[in-house]
Formats: sequence, C-alpha cells, structure tokens
Amino acid sequence: MLQPVDLGTQSLDAYVASSGQQFVDDLREAARPLAGARVLHVSATPYGGGVAEILRSAIPLLRGLGIQADWRLITGDPTFFGVTKRVHNALQGMSVELTAADQETYLAYSARNAILLDDDYDLVVMHDPQPLAVPSLAPDSHSRWVWRCHIDTSEPNAAVYDFLRPFFEPYDTAVFTLPEFVPPDFPVRNVKIIPPAIDPESPKNIGLPDYLARRVVEWIGVDSDVPLVTQISRFDPWKDPLGVIAVHRLVRQEIPDVELVLAGSMALDDPEGWDMYRQIEEASRADSSIHLFTNLTGVGNIEVNALQRRSTVVIQKSIREGFGLVVSEALWKGTPVIAGRHGGIPLQLEDGTSGYLIETTEDCAARTVELIRDPDRRAAFGAAGHAHVRDHFLMPRLVMDEVRLYAELL
Repeated sequence: MLQPVDLGTQSLDAYVASSGQQFVDDLREAARPLAGARVLHVSATPYGGGVAEILRSAIPLLRGLGIQADWRLITGDPTFFGVTKRVHNALQGMSVELTAADQETYLAYSARNAILLDDDYDLVVMHDPQPLAVPSLAPDSHSRWVWRCHIDTSEPNAAVYDFLRPFFEPYDTAVFTLPEFVPPDFPVRNVKIIPPAIDPESPKNIGLPDYLARRVVEWIGVDSDVPLVTQISRFDPWKDPLGVIAVHRLVRQEIPDVELVLAGSMALDDPEGWDMYRQIEEASRADSSIHLFTNLTGVGNIEVNALQRRSTVVIQKSIREGFGLVVSEALWKGTPVIAGRHGGIPLQLEDGTSGYLIETTEDCAARTVELIRDPDRRAAFGAAGHAHVRDHFLMPRLVMDEVRLYAELL
C-alpha cells in the first residue's frame, strides 16, 4: 500500500467568517450526491510545497462533506527523485537530457508504485509528473483517473514531453491552473482549469495579533523595527532567490537599514533544494542584513505567518511559476507584494492595485523602495489584495471546484 498521510480534522463551519454562510451551504449541497464516494489523491511529499499544503487542508474538508477522501505518497529513492526533478524542470521548459538510465529509473519506480496502489477507489488524482506514469502500469482498475498539473507546462522540453506522452492515455481528465499551461498536442481531451487556493484557517494563514507576530519575528532574530523585505519560497532557481539578493543590495543603496529574509522549505522530492540553498548561503554569508531560514532550522508555518504579516513588502521574483500560493498568503495578510509577471501570479496580484508586477531586478528594487517610503500606498494595496484573495483564492472555492469535478466524472 502507498504510504498514507496523517491528517487532522476541520469543520467547514470554520470558513463561514471568510467565505460566507451562503457559500458554505452551497458547498454542502453540491457535495451531497457524492456521499460515500472514494477519492484518492497521490503526490510525492507530505510537506515542503504548495501541493502538500493544499492537500493537507482540502482532504479533511472533503471528508467532512461525506466523501471518503485519502492522500497517499509514492515511494522512491534519491535517484528517482533526482530524475523526477529533471522531468519537472523539463516540463517547465528547461533544456534537460533524460538519459536511458533516467527513463529506466522513472519507469521502475512507477511500476513499483503501481503495484502498491492496491485499493479500489472511484476516482484517483495524480499530482504533477512524479506519479504520472502509475496508471499506465497499474493492474486493471475501474477507477477514473485525473492528472492535476501544478506547474507551467506551456513550453515543455520536446524530448522529455515525447517520453511522457504515452503515460497520459489512461487519464479521463487533466486539470491545469491556467489555459495557457496546457502543452501542445495534449492527448487528454477533457481539460479543466482550476486555480489553487490558500487555507485561511491553517497555521500559516490564521489570524495573529500584531504583538504576537512581532514577538515571533524577533524570536527568530529579525529586527521588527526596520523595513523588512521577505521572500517565502522553495529554494529553486525558478524562484530567483539570487535575484532577490541583488534587489536587496540595490534597495540598501537608498534605504540602508532595510533587512531581507529568505525563508524556504526543503521537500522530500526536491534534491536540488540543498544546492540552491548553498548558493544563497554563499551569496549572503558576509551580509548581516540578510536572514536565511528553512523549515529544518526551526522556521515553520507560524514563523512564516508572522514574517508575512510584519514584512513591509513581500517579493516573489519568480521567473517561471505555476501559481505561487505565497502571493495570496501575503495579500490575505494585508501585505503588498512585488512579483514576477509569470504564470498564475497575475491572477492573484492586480498590478498597481495590490502590488506591482515586475520584469527586471532594477524595476523590482525601484518598486520596493517606492513602497517602503509610502505607508499609505502600502495600506491601500494591502486592503485591495486581501479583498481580492477573499473573493477568489480561499480553500472553500477550491473544494467547490473539486466537488464539481468529481460529480462530473462519477
């Protein structure tokens, strides 16, 4: 059996304050015909990225709606996850060679995970490329299959995409964040567009009084009385953390006392994360105004929550992005965001209304200086961002989209 993930419980009633009683009632009504349906979600890691955060919140809510929802993890060794990371990068357009040995590793572990997928579910959702091939190698199954793609696959590496194309055959539906992300000549006919969402009731987003947020930030060694710029993301070259350090140094020429926090999670399926971490560490070692944190050094959800609330500006300088949940997280907390104009970020961030969309390091630095010096604009951007996220990117909306998808397929 694939490894199950331990999950807590959550009542949909907790979301009345953020989503409204009518929406909560409508969601319960939409899920009523699905009572007892067995739905499995399969991913690669229980923590360290947006997929894990979404599933940790969504599965308990689906269970509360009467759906027998489970979340399980594929197995693999570092070699396998090294291959899947290259596949991930290739699907986002990076020039990557997948050798015959790499392909053999991918297929061997996919076959092993197919054997472990031994329960008969009505519907199985595979998340991202790591478990993509499992349905093709699974024993006869009466399940409906969904592939949920969380990354930008609009311009995939042709050779790697050709290797993967046969594995899409069993899927009844594929789900993407944006229509533009659907790759060329995509073999799955039924395509749905469902943007992700954040959980306002999770420890990462739940309300924190300002005095407590200040205390948490000071506890981890960050000065809460100077301008603070923060980027929260995986340590990944697509997030351009070295570019954020370059922005910081330009900003300090104008505002010398500004400090920068780079905080990220290490995921089980991302062996490149430590390489990127070491590059950031080397680039920032001699600069006491830069703070570097990971989930493995004691900075978890509550600390991230406090940092996003206490930051003067949050940056998400992605050069390629699937969605970027951290943008909605910061906006939900009333903090303006400056971010790359890529992927799902423009869905969340209204340029000039809740923050700024930028293209270059110099533009990012100039906008950061502008917002640090203009508290009234920061407040207006924060209020607009909070309202936009409330209306479009909270967990009950995502669960409603999931329920409608399940109803259509079952």
